[in-house]
Amino acid sequence: MVETPTAERLPQQLRRGRTRTESDRRRRWLVTLVCAAVAVGALAALVLTGLPETVGSRAWHYSLDRLSRHAVAIVLVAVAVGVSTVLFQTVTGNRILTPALMGFDSLYLLVQTMLVFFVVPRPEALAGGLISGGLSGFLGQTAIMVVASTALYLWLLGGRRTDIHLLLLVGVVFGVFFRSISSFFQRLLDPAAYLRVQDAMFASFRGVQPDILVACGLIVAACLGVVVLLGRRLDVMLLGRDPAVALGVNHRRVTIVVLVVVSFLVSASTALIGPVMFFGLIVANAAYALLGTTLHRFTLPVASLLGVVALAGGELVLGALGVESALSIVIEFVGGLLFLFLLLTNRAR
Repeated sequence: MVETPTAERLPQQLRRGRTRTESDRRRRWLVTLVCAAVAVGALAALVLTGLPETVGSRAWHYSLDRLSRHAVAIVLVAVAVGVSTVLFQTVTGNRILTPALMGFDSLYLLVQTMLVFFVVPRPEALAGGLISGGLSGFLGQTAIMVVASTALYLWLLGGRRTDIHLLLLVGVVFGVFFRSISSFFQRLLDPAAYLRVQDAMFASFRGVQPDILVACGLIVAACLGVVVLLGRRLDVMLLGRDPAVALGVNHRRVTIVVLVVVSFLVSASTALIGPVMFFGLIVANAAYALLGTTLHRFTLPVASLLGVVALAGGELVLGALGVESALSIVIEFVGGLLFLFLLLTNRAR
């Protein structure tokens, strides 16, 4: 027989529940502060260890400028990837889906290949700026990927109900399709043009120009502003379509807004440094595990901070081992193992 709480025991149970809630809240804030401190320390160590010993010299100022841009690029990419992954998992209701798994990285490679194939032979064309490494190239590539990815996401997720297994299948099919087209056109390129495409296949923070960082920062800031305006509606979206509609949230409108924001964030970060397929999966699930909650006021900043720690700390460790360029390979390897673990242990939700 189930024991019914008496009038004397009920206040004690309520006090115990309130104490537990306050304890969980304090623990989440503590996790956020610790992640922020570690992220700042990792960035500071990355900058300071790369500076020459002669303070104030021309080499010192040059290194400081280069390393500062490097640190800013890490922060922008970590925020863009972390926030976009958490938001994408919110509207899909699944912890293993990320924009990259839906074929975004393959789409980026296809865009790069097609630009090099059709624009390089005609550099005098108006679209010639798209393949440049300057601001026009960044904005052009970002615009193309925003339009293509928004159309793809709205087609896949903008309907009524979509089976999660169907989404995974469609994402894999689109990824294979985009990569097949890219591979076909890459075989038709001359060696110099193919090297340009090959450079775009791997993420790199080196040599990011200041004007591109400013443009990317403005895009990320605007997207974060939209996320703040959405507020607690994002938490309601975690309940699912029917409960969200019952609570007064326009589920379809919020989904469309979130998908557009995700498209801008992922497009900007990918155009800035290149593809990082499983990076968002790592930081988002690490944030869920550390916090023990999916509330966005905690998961969004912690996922971003963990991204900074992973990128800056990874470069520090690999730099000490003399294999700095292997960071993207390590991220893909660890992320692939995590994806298989989540898939095989049925921890998608």
